Amino acid sequence: MALKFAKLTRTNIRSLSHKQEISEHGITFKRLSNGDGRFAVNIMVDGQRVHRVIGKESEGVTRLQAEDFIEKARTDARHGRLNLPKGRKFGFSFNEAAKKYLDRLSTGDGKNIKSKTFQFRLHLTPFFKDTPLTKITTFGIERYKKFRTEQGKAKNPTINRELATLSHLLNMAVEWSWIDHKPCRIKKFKEEQSKITYLTTEQIKQLIDAAKNDYHVAIYPFIVIGLETSMRKLEILSVAIKDIDIENRKIYIPKAKAGARSQPITKHLAEFLKPYINNADQNQTWLFPSDRSESGHMTCIERAFRRVVKNAELDVKTINRHTLRHTAITHLVQAGVDLPTVQRISGHKSLQMVVRYSHQNGKHIQSAMDALEKRYQLND
Repeated sequence: MALKFAKLTRTNIRSLSHKQEISEHGITFKRLSNGDGRFAVNIMVDGQRVHRVIGKESEGVTRLQAEDFIEKARTDARHGRLNLPKGRKFGFSFNEAAKKYLDRLSTGDGKNIKSKTFQFRLHLTPFFKDTPLTKITTFGIERYKKFRTEQGKAKNPTINRELATLSHLLNMAVEWSWIDHKPCRIKKFKEEQSKITYLTTEQIKQLIDAAKNDYHVAIYPFIVIGLETSMRKLEILSVAIKDIDIENRKIYIPKAKAGARSQPITKHLAEFLKPYINNADQNQTWLFPSDRSESGHMTCIERAFRRVVKNAELDVKTINRHTLRHTAITHLVQAGVDLPTVQRISGHKSLQMVVRYSHQNGKHIQSAMDALEKRYQLND
């Protein structure tokens, strides 16, 4: 039905003086100081504020175009709710969308499926339940954050990981045409940078010696690879023998966290890996094979790692398998390697994630300042 205007008429528009304006039905016309006029729209569509400048009189814009914009915005919102596979009459509920999302990830190249399944099953789905996907609001996200915080068990980083999973679901829902647009803004908690735990050269030797004497066949090579590459746990355990290039000292990682990459390795590690490759069975695919794993390679090594840490007389509470990565990166930085090169080795998505390692020990920074002073020769 066409809108009826009592205030925003042609007569009233022409009679406006400089900087005066008229608003009606979400449309505002303002007379500018140069005599031109400007149409703008400010409306609510599906619980979201839409504010747009449509254009000026001098550009040929009229009230009718502002009306057309409003109608299109509301039509698009309806299409967003009904942009579904044929045969369905209603939009996906959160529960349905979560199941389909996990199914699609598991049949494709989805990452962290196990942890995402856990997040949906225990936290996200029980909270949002059958809420239509298009009705997930910013206010609803804030309620979820408050609910998880008041439970008293989840810390901000944990809740942020859940919010990241929820955000990815909504982004993929748009890409897969389940919804027309992302229905809300997700604001994460601010996280304090925790202190990075890494091993000293003496502790590294203790850990390697303990690993050599452990009965688990994989723990020694796992630790050596971790310390000499900074690779993540699953990146190490899922190394395929064919992806190890001894001659060029590289390991290809097809499913790294930040995307496929070629991991440089040390000369020592290349020599270290030769006998493992030469002694592998003819049909062996993985460097760390496992008959009990669906993937064909090991996926868990925590128990053996904790035992080795304990036997090395190190702190089991603060040192975990990720400490190997922290150790390699920290020592690269302290050795004076530039941060972009460290990023290339570590596979971090952004340089900012590497910068925090430069603050772990001030000795290398002070050495750099001493070198600057020496170069300038400012000493009296």
